[in-house]
Amino acid sequence: MKKKIDRKIERNRKIEKFLAEKQPETPCLVVDLEVVAEAYQLLRTYMPIAKVFYAVKANPAGEIVELLRGLGSAFDVASRGEIDLCLGCGVTADRISFGNTIKKERDIVYAHEKGVRLFAFDSEAELEKLARSAPGARVFCRILVDGEGAEWPLSRKFGCAPEMAVELLRRAKAAGLDPYGVSFHVGSQQTNLDQWDSAVGRAAAMFSLLAETDINLRMVNIGGGFPAHYRGDVLGVERYAQAVMAAITRHFGNDLPEIIVEPGRSVVGDAGVIQSEVVLISQKAFGEEKRWVYLDVGKFNGLAETMDESIKYRIRTPVDGGPSGTVVLAGPTCDSADILYEKTAYRLPMALKVGDKVQILSTGAYTSSYASVGFNGFSPIKTYCI
Repeated sequence: MKKKIDRKIERNRKIEKFLAEKQPETPCLVVDLEVVAEAYQLLRTYMPIAKVFYAVKANPAGEIVELLRGLGSAFDVASRGEIDLCLGCGVTADRISFGNTIKKERDIVYAHEKGVRLFAFDSEAELEKLARSAPGARVFCRILVDGEGAEWPLSRKFGCAPEMAVELLRRAKAAGLDPYGVSFHVGSQQTNLDQWDSAVGRAAAMFSLLAETDINLRMVNIGGGFPAHYRGDVLGVERYAQAVMAAITRHFGNDLPEIIVEPGRSVVGDAGVIQSEVVLISQKAFGEEKRWVYLDVGKFNGLAETMDESIKYRIRTPVDGGPSGTVVLAGPTCDSADILYEKTAYRLPMALKVGDKVQILSTGAYTSSYASVGFNGFSPIKTYCI
């Protein structure tokens, strides 16, 4: 059975009180740190043997990083800026993984000088950079997997064929690096639990092949993919954890590797609410029933994941409950790409009017971090952590 949306996620009184009392300028993102902590602890409960590396890109608010540091999390970073953010929040370098497979060599040098010793790669050229600039570091190779079932699928930009990864890990040892393990990512907001089984199976086969040449891998990084609660029903985190652990025990038996998980969306997604203002409501022809509802938040200042209408957020208005009608939802900029939902069926109350505040739910992940620096003069969305 699908898990019903938790009541606290559906209606966060703490966030509602903040918005009512502070009345911040819209659009804004409000994140409930208690919900972040609960999501992290829930993952630890159901995957106690895994080490959690929070994917900083999901929401890089310093308050979130500091909270998770205090709870014991490690951190997956993609840039020098994210390294500095973590270090500035008191995270020690041994709790940082430089998980981007596309790094400037000077940034590898910088990370190594700061004490980072865990790096990802997926190509010969990246491996050569690591050998030169991070001698002795632990490295893991990311492999390509099928991400079918993900609402925000990942392209072939990251990862290499498992056969290539085996050879690259052999070369890593020859180059003086420590071939530590294998990583993969089955796609963000993954809804097909079987994806982890096939990916873990590929990783286990690599362990066996490399063991034949006295290279003993020790770690499997299962990436992210655990969901937040959008319009579609999703299973609870416990079902995801069960599927992952079942896959690992099926393919590795009693000789379990170290396990790393890199959650982002599942930790912070449900903790956030975007408050937005209705800027305009219009029709494209006299007598047309479909309304166009323009918000002061769009693709370029917070809702990038509505691209191709992939992530379908839940929306709450102050006049819910009455008669409703079909709408197209769009953002405020002078760019025709700034349409949020046109093909997906959204209905909003007929009583909705210009100036009303609407809340976009489960927007704690990949919103503020995706916002532009000011396209069309619209400021990036401001984040409040409470």
